[in-house]
Amino acid sequence: MKLSFQLDAGSASRTLSTDVHTFIVAGWAGRDRDAIEHHIEELALIGVPRPSAVPLYYRVAANQLSQAPGIQAVGPHSSGEVETLVFTVDGEMYVSLTSDHTDRKLESHSVALSKQLCVKPVGTTAWRFADVAGHWDELVIRSFIEENGAEVLYQEGALSALRTPSDLIAGYLGGAAALPEGVAMSCGTVGAIGGIRPSTAFIMELFDPRSGRSLKHRYAVEVLPEVA
Repeated sequence: MKLSFQLDAGSASRTLSTDVHTFIVAGWAGRDRDAIEHHIEELALIGVPRPSAVPLYYRVAANQLSQAPGIQAVGPHSSGEVETLVFTVDGEMYVSLTSDHTDRKLESHSVALSKQLCVKPVGTTAWRFADVAGHWDELVIRSFIEENGAEVLYQEGALSALRTPSDLIAGYLGGAAALPEGVAMSCGTVGAIGGIRPSTAFIMELFDPRSGRSLKHRYAVEVLPEVA
């Protein structure tokens, strides 16, 4: 899947292109066991079984990645989750945004299938990982949904709550510190404020409090009829 990003690096801004053939969703990626347990219990409320191990690495077809401003989902049961996305171009790692958009009805049957079923929206801007790696824990991910015509804060948390990309990559690749070209990984999420619920609009952001910069992406969700 070919993806294109505008690199936000001051005077060095340029367009990055990559062809992703392997996409990994790192699940249950929290550092704090209590926080992981909270997310497990949050999902248990909608019937999702406990994971067999933490973290878990889900392979999702790379053709599910999309930078379009809108996606389509069958039925009203899907919802987004903001995550950082890391990938490598010409030997250097970069960070952007993705949403682990998931069918919550199917999730109670199979987490892996529920992730595969939905398109994974991806942002269109990126930073050099090296530019934020030294203060990674200070970065904040957040998302907003639309409810009753207003934008409502849906998720917010510092990346200190999640395992670092390097840790997750090493866990998946058996100790390697960097992703090979063509491989992209989403790096976990934080809990939903007020519980998991759908919305026809999802806005996600990665905020750097040191520089005041943000990566942002918004997508709409068109609900297709669930025909029996």
